[in-house]
Amino acid sequence: MTIRVAFVALLALLMTSAVHAQQPAIDVSRLPIDLARIQRELRQSSEREERQGLNIRYVIDVYGQAPPIVLIDPTFDLTHGPVPNSAPTHRDMIEHVTPIEYRAPAADLSALLRWLADRSKK
Repeated sequence: MTIRVAFVALLALLMTSAVHAQQPAIDVSRLPIDLARIQRELRQSSEREERQGLNIRYVIDVYGQAPPIVLIDPTFDLTHGPVPNSAPTHRDMIEHVTPIEYRAPAADLSALLRWLADRSKK
């Protein structure tokens, strides 16, 4: 059992070294980076200020605060009404496709008229 595990580990190690050997060399001069700037920043980070007396050594790194990430614009009203620049609702599509003449009235008048007709027959 241990021989099998050792064989698999050795095979995996040989395969990873073969993959690394096949990769071409990278020309650093063609990369979109500024090596002078990187070297300047590294030199600045290695500078340390030391004073006589208590011989206190300190390093101060100052980082800027990133701007907040706003996923949803505060002007969008997601609780009332449709979302701006979104797809039309089913009601919007029905109103767009159906002519005004064929739309149903606000109240069902046929049931009221039927009730009145039945009432007058009695």
